[in-house]
Amino acid sequence: MNLFEQNATEILLLIFLTITFLQSGLDKVLDWKGNIEWLIGHFSKTIFKNIVPFLLSIVLFMEVLVGILSIFGVYSILANQDSTLAFYGAILGCITLLTLLLGQRIAKDYEGARTIVVYLIPTVFLIFLLQN
Repeated sequence: MNLFEQNATEILLLIFLTITFLQSGLDKVLDWKGNIEWLIGHFSKTIFKNIVPFLLSIVLFMEVLVGILSIFGVYSILANQDSTLAFYGAILGCITLLTLLLGQRIAKDYEGARTIVVYLIPTVFLIFLLQN
């Protein structure tokens, strides 16, 4: 059996993370002003109201890093049979999603928080697979 077949679930989940996080990061870069304006309103009644651009910068950095680690994780699994980068990408993906979840909960956007959980579940599952 070839490496893709042996690691198909992990590779597909890593591709999922790559698409999810790089697209989200790209959206933030291409529409920085629109994102800032929306988020300032979204967090206007929270402890984050005065630091939205700073927090968005951190989230952007984390998302891009997750996407990069995930795509290099796929390569590393296929080329070297090494899942270390994939594992760290998945861990950082969970941390990033938990950060976003915290923000949504603080903003009392429970529907938005619920949506983030949809992304968190396969990411936690990926960590489980990469640990075994």
